[in-house]
Amino acid sequence: MRIALTRPQAEGERSASLLRARGHDVLLAPLMRVEPVAADLAGDWSAVVVTSGNAPLAARSNQGLMPLPVFAVGARSAEAARKAGFTDVTSADGDAHSLIRLIAARHRDPKPLLYLAGEDRAADLVSELARRGITAAVRIVYRTVTASFPAALADALRAGTLDAVLHYSKRSAENFIAGAREARIVPAALGIRHVCLSVQVAAPLQAAGAANVAVAKQPDEAAIVELLGPSGG
Repeated sequence: MRIALTRPQAEGERSASLLRARGHDVLLAPLMRVEPVAADLAGDWSAVVVTSGNAPLAARSNQGLMPLPVFAVGARSAEAARKAGFTDVTSADGDAHSLIRLIAARHRDPKPLLYLAGEDRAADLVSELARRGITAAVRIVYRTVTASFPAALADALRAGTLDAVLHYSKRSAENFIAGAREARIVPAALGIRHVCLSVQVAAPLQAAGAANVAVAKQPDEAAIVELLGPSGG
């Protein structure tokens, strides 16, 4: 299959390597880019919480955090935390609800958690933890901003040379629709197969009229890749 990946560049390159190893032809077409945000991370924290691979990498210059345990939402964010220099990392291997359950089961330190987050967040993790008697403070360490609709993506959609577009976030799906409208290729853009990380990601595409939308069984990359088949079949 020839697949377009709409993730930010660094994440897209990792996903492209995985897909190419499975026999797919990949067009990298980032619809968002990640920018670090300066934040004051000082404090007497018990542990660090991350729900994105961008968060620990944005905070890696703060060596004082490195000895702290990390609770990560999934394998990708856990891997990013280890690459950033954290050594005690536990993955919830799921979504925000899985992460909350993990923290509630494992966390016993009365000191607050430090939640390293992006500007846009799907779940109110701090409030959910507070309901379980766990204090957490959020610090914004990165933001994602809209990137221009890639010319190569528009050309491929016009020519009908793509088999599927992969979407990993609701915002990138919204950017895809907006970019297609601006490029005046909405029928071609919506007519293709769309493979989405979750029902939330799929919602903007379905609302815009896309009929061929597949949703991963669980919100991780293994599940989204499984939908494509072992070698595009």
